[in-house]
Amino acid sequence: MTRFVTIERGLGPDGRIAVVRFDRGDGINAMSPEAMRQLTEAARSFEDDGATSVVVLTGAAKAFTAGFDLKDPEGRARKTMDLGTLRRHLKLGPRLTRAWQDMEQITIGAIEGFCVGGGVALAVALDFRVMARDAHMRVPEIGLGMNMSWQSVPRMLHLMGPARTKQAVILADHRITAAEAYEWRLVEEVAEPGKAFDAAMALAAKVAAQPPLSVAMTKLTVNRLTHALDDLTSHMDVDQFALASLSEDHKEGVAAFLERRKPKFRGR
Repeated sequence: MTRFVTIERGLGPDGRIAVVRFDRGDGINAMSPEAMRQLTEAARSFEDDGATSVVVLTGAAKAFTAGFDLKDPEGRARKTMDLGTLRRHLKLGPRLTRAWQDMEQITIGAIEGFCVGGGVALAVALDFRVMARDAHMRVPEIGLGMNMSWQSVPRMLHLMGPARTKQAVILADHRITAAEAYEWRLVEEVAEPGKAFDAAMALAAKVAAQPPLSVAMTKLTVNRLTHALDDLTSHMDVDQFALASLSEDHKEGVAAFLERRKPKFRGR
């Protein structure tokens, strides 16, 4: 099995920083189901790690991630799955983002190049995001006849508010620049091109210098208060996605994407 995710621990002050790097080596860095499993395992590997206070998540040099891999054989097999199998398979995304959100360590995303779809869903599950000035984000799901899932809408709502969340999700073709992402409160810091990782590590060093137990407990308190009602608002997330994936519009959206043409949606 090819490893797409690497983990380096013991960095920074007193060795309290770890780096998780997701890099498929293809310049696109799409998230196949196997890549999603590896990213989930990476987050869970810190559950009993009391030596690490901060985890920096970074992608490839030119791409954080292009989001879910529509060309991956396992992913494309979804169109032939029965509803029960499809629902189970669709839990990979929510399981991934939940694993990163629930980590006791402070998490920081270092974003270079593009961050698309599932990449945005993963980024908003982190505590902080640092984005290169020439990078951009995009949420293309609606343009593919799907709904934005992985329980990311409540997280985006907490960060940006309702109008900006609607703008980011509904206007699927809109590239959110680093300046816009900062203005919209989608990211906390903008770095020079090629320096997002360095800036994320500098922020990580500041966090790692704080008392680890107090930091962990504060994060837990803030997250519990912030996300207390999220499950109520997103409990239908997987089923909505499954339902949308059975629509003709979804088939047309994916076909148009693969054929590099504009889709023709008919609301059915």
